Amino acid sequence: MVKILLLSDTHSYIDNDILKYVKQADEVWHAGDIGDIKVTDTIKKLKPLKAVYGNIDNTDIRKEFPENNRFMCEDVDVWITHIGGYPKAYNIRVRDDIRANPPRLFIAGHSHILKVMPDKKLNLLHMNPGAIGKHGFHKTRTMLRFTIDRSKIDNLEVIEFPK
Repeated sequence: MVKILLLSDTHSYIDNDILKYVKQADEVWHAGDIGDIKVTDTIKKLKPLKAVYGNIDNTDIRKEFPENNRFMCEDVDVWITHIGGYPKAYNIRVRDDIRANPPRLFIAGHSHILKVMPDKKLNLLHMNPGAIGKHGFHKTRTMLRFTIDRSKIDNLEVIEFPK
């Protein structure tokens, strides 16, 4: 079983409240708009990190992290990207690939809106952890944590902080 902390849209912001949850996870996944490489460097000192770059990220971040990150966690095929859309409205950049070869778990950031929803047509789970940084229109800072045990995605929790 792997305990995952999923965050996005840090926009250069990291604090002890976030790091407390980082320390409790086995792995941290970041769905883009990191903002400053210091954010991911800080996380990597504590836990293994899988991340993608977002539309605000500079060349240093784009050199270190891909636009799409597809990998296996236990028996779950995971795809993380920053601008991915939602079931029935996937971004044109990923839509055809998702339909042709759907992952079990599709993760996107960008919207600053927390959503977890199934795509019953493609038999996948979509997650967007919202935004944990302080930059943007969101009123509440959010991230997700959950477990993956073989093929089971479970124990989903929303973590909220005031902006």
